[in-house]
Amino acid sequence: MTRQIIDLSIPIEADLPSDPEMMIPRIEYVSHEQGADQMELFFPGLKKEQLPEGLGWAVESINLTTHSGTHMDAPYHYHPFMDKGHPATTIDEVPLEWCFQDGVLLDFSHKDDGERITAADVESCLDKIGYTIKPLDIVLVRTGADAAWGTPEYLVKGAGMTRESTLYLLDQGVRVVGIDAWSWDRPLPFLAKEFRETGDPSVIWEAHFAGIEKGYCHMEKLANLDKIPHPFGFKVACFPVKIKAASAGWVRAVAIIE
Repeated sequence: MTRQIIDLSIPIEADLPSDPEMMIPRIEYVSHEQGADQMELFFPGLKKEQLPEGLGWAVESINLTTHSGTHMDAPYHYHPFMDKGHPATTIDEVPLEWCFQDGVLLDFSHKDDGERITAADVESCLDKIGYTIKPLDIVLVRTGADAAWGTPEYLVKGAGMTRESTLYLLDQGVRVVGIDAWSWDRPLPFLAKEFRETGDPSVIWEAHFAGIEKGYCHMEKLANLDKIPHPFGFKVACFPVKIKAASAGWVRAVAIIE
């Protein structure tokens, strides 16, 4: 038996304009040469010439948010309550069994940037691939937005889910989903424009706010969904980093194909 593992995650990189300014990661790199200087301080009496080729350790310091890079949002990100009044789950409380399940790929890369992915669209896609959602399936939504990663355009790329399409999946027992765009919702500038024109607050973060009614997790900033060869018949592993009482955690999401 052969096994293929497909990386569905983007790297955390410094200074890329694919996030709002306040969220762009900053990374300070300590080189092997600088690490040798640090090791002299750590080991009194050591001369760096005694180290292999005079080089020491490499270390990085990172300033970022829990929503930088490929990450999983916990229900607490959306609201302090979920499931109609229960305290919302934080990322360290997410059940691990949610994070290693059968995967389902829904391809909406044909949709325009900012377009809604409706419940009817989801039903139609499932009919097309001949699949019936079962509880705890991990549903991955491809929009094609990851092609713009690393550029400012990434923030306005891709279609997005709605309240009704999100609840459609949750009603089937799904608890973890993911998308290859900046947000599970439509890009925020499209939501802001619609709110400005209509004054209707229901358009704001509608897919996220579906988690108030039914608690769920979604991954954002996935990549390489086009590399998954079949729409189902694979596993997804997506365990988030355990950050106490946090709204999200970084995740190295992978698709596993036997």
